[in-house]
Order: sequence, then C-alpha cells, then structure tokens
Amino acid sequence: MRVKFSKGQQREFFKKVMETINCPSLRELINRGIDVNYSTLKNYYNEERLIPEYLFKELIGISGINISDFKFELIEENWGKVKGGKISRR
Repeated sequence: MRVKFSKGQQREFFKKVMETINCPSLRELINRGIDVNYSTLKNYYNEERLIPEYLFKELIGISGINISDFKFELIEENWGKVKGGKISRR
C-alpha cells in the first residue's frame, strides 16, 4: 500500500516529523534509523513519489504526531499499473 497526500501535504508531513524529533535535515533522518536511500527520501519529500505504508507508520511511530492533521488516502500497490494499462489500451 502507498500513502497519497493532498498536494503540498506530503512535504508538510516530513517537515512536521523532522520538527517533532528535532531533526535538522533529511540526511539526519537516515542517521536516526530510517532505512531508505537519501535520493529516495528526497523524492518523497519533493512529492515526486508516494510514501510506502511501512515508512509512513515508522515515521509516525518515531515522531508521535497526530495523523488527523493531514489529508491522505491509502492506495493499492498496483494503482500505477492499472492507470498505465488503461492509457496504453486506447
């Protein structure tokens, strides 16, 4: 499953997580135990990719933030494949 935020909310989510755990940068998140490549984390921060559910739960767990402050929805893992298949069939 992937977590899809409203536009601008994904970056705000990362900012809130980093602020709550007193983390100055994305690189520091990796040093604190987040097992994701820096470039991938940067893509999540810049809203170029959707966050996987396991990472979303891990970030909520270490920061303890309230998830009701953000608008998001859970999307199936194959949502892009379905969309691509419909487009290519035309």
